[in-house]
Amino acid sequence: MTAALAPVQPADTATAGRHSNTFLRLKKKLERSVGEAIADYNMIGDGDTVLVCVSGGKDSYTLLSCLLALRERAPVDFRIVAMNLDQKQPGFPDHVLPAYFESIGVEYRIVTEDTYSIVKDKIPEGKTTCSLCSRLRRGIIYRTATEVGATRIALGHHRDDILETLFLNMFFGGKIKAMPPKLVSDDGRHVVIRPLAYCAENDIARFARAMEYPIIPCNLCGSQENAQRRQIKAMLQGWARDYPGRIESLATSLKNVVPSHLADARLFDFAGLTRQTQVEEGDTAFDPPELPRMGGETVRFFGISSGED
Repeated sequence: MTAALAPVQPADTATAGRHSNTFLRLKKKLERSVGEAIADYNMIGDGDTVLVCVSGGKDSYTLLSCLLALRERAPVDFRIVAMNLDQKQPGFPDHVLPAYFESIGVEYRIVTEDTYSIVKDKIPEGKTTCSLCSRLRRGIIYRTATEVGATRIALGHHRDDILETLFLNMFFGGKIKAMPPKLVSDDGRHVVIRPLAYCAENDIARFARAMEYPIIPCNLCGSQENAQRRQIKAMLQGWARDYPGRIESLATSLKNVVPSHLADARLFDFAGLTRQTQVEEGDTAFDPPELPRMGGETVRFFGISSGED
């Protein structure tokens, strides 16, 4: 089913006056972060059609809200089509998202495919279903993007998802690999973007609670306590609680990669290294690295914490 409606002011914008200044600051922060990510990675251009995947969770609702708000004042014109995949999970409230999309006046597409039965049939009880479920969803999303003429597919992964993926790949896959803010599908036909790449999950959760979105839980995999991602999430949440600023530093590190100081010979010519080779960070063979510190000070790795020599 498809419903194309005339663009109207998004519901959260129209009712912003009923929210506190704290909420308005949070809304502005999220929209600014989304705008920065879009600009940094050239995610959306004039004339693009953006298929926004909305699962019914806090992240995708927030993504749709931010994109609708930014479209109102963006210097480029782009079309937004919200999409939900009804995977026929038992008890799925299939009326919720169509009603929500119509209430905010956004063009939308509801796609119904019984991937739930496929996953339950193929994956043994107690095993993680995420991988197969994700592959099935991906194919349906790509097909739908082609049908609606989408030039961009927007997913609701945020900063914490990206960092969790980084550590999952390091701990369990032996790779330094995360989720890129922008990528091209394997077949070269689709561009996938993650406009929430700079947004913290905690901010998104606060925003979603204030907006009172009609959240739809995932009954297929949402309660899998043995999932490795949950272990990584708990680790990162502990760091955020005990070491303020660590998560922000980790996120910044993804934009500051120094291949000459890793060990991948495909990224840096270690075999051809000579005394004349120029490297980006210089010689740190015997020196403890200096880490940035607030106030322009630095902190050395080996026990000096005051920033003084």
